[in-house]
Amino acid sequence: MTMAPTYNKPARRIRFALIIPLLAAIAWGTYASAAAIVGDPVLGASDPILGSKHDFTGLNERAGVAAMSGVAFSDYGYSCVYCHIPPEEAGANPASFGGIDGWNRYVPTLSNYQLFDSPTLDYKTRAPNPISMLCLSCHDGTMAVDMVVFKPVTFDASQDASMHMRISPNDDAESCGKCHNGQVAHDITIKMLGTDLRNDHPISMRYAGFGFEDIDFRPPDTPEGFLNGVKLYDGNVECMTCHNVHDPSRPLLLRANAEVLCFTCHTK
Repeated sequence: MTMAPTYNKPARRIRFALIIPLLAAIAWGTYASAAAIVGDPVLGASDPILGSKHDFTGLNERAGVAAMSGVAFSDYGYSCVYCHIPPEEAGANPASFGGIDGWNRYVPTLSNYQLFDSPTLDYKTRAPNPISMLCLSCHDGTMAVDMVVFKPVTFDASQDASMHMRISPNDDAESCGKCHNGQVAHDITIKMLGTDLRNDHPISMRYAGFGFEDIDFRPPDTPEGFLNGVKLYDGNVECMTCHNVHDPSRPLLLRANAEVLCFTCHTK
């Protein structure tokens, strides 16, 4: 049997002390000089979000308005960074920088929201949960669509000349509505929820159908939701319960056909 070589422990510690910074430098250099990642860091070019309305990379080119590239918003080079933390920042805590826990967007001003309420509501919503905050951080119209916590290292901030515009129908230089008014370009009004959510489906509340708590709601097929794709998040109803940004094949990104969607949860 061949014996494994032995090493002097202090010498090994010195070698590791030298190797670790070297590897870190090599890794940083690799990220800094790498080409932009295409699509999801895991799914790559097979990510269905590529080419969809939520794919900001090359969006202007696909729309035939190449002159707007880098003007309305920053093209960071790959789609996921507008919501997800870049892979080189894995382990970072966005909340330490004012970001939404687990996501690459800043926390919207929660005090601005007027939330849905009703005497018959089983569970009141005090504030949106992080996954719904993520959607609202763009669609409430208060924050630029490219306002991310961590920019990818492949993005050259010194070349950034973007106006960082918001999903807002307002006719001003900070709002997409300056052009997207239904005349110059398609109307963006329907995509802006605003901060008054009282006429929208309630979010970030516990689903009332667990254990037949409320006979007006169907019990879910699993703790994660229903077999037709409608999802619950930690037992809560969120924006992503009904909408799936990663499936642009369905109208309005719905998880189930519109005619059956409501009856997935509601018995009447």
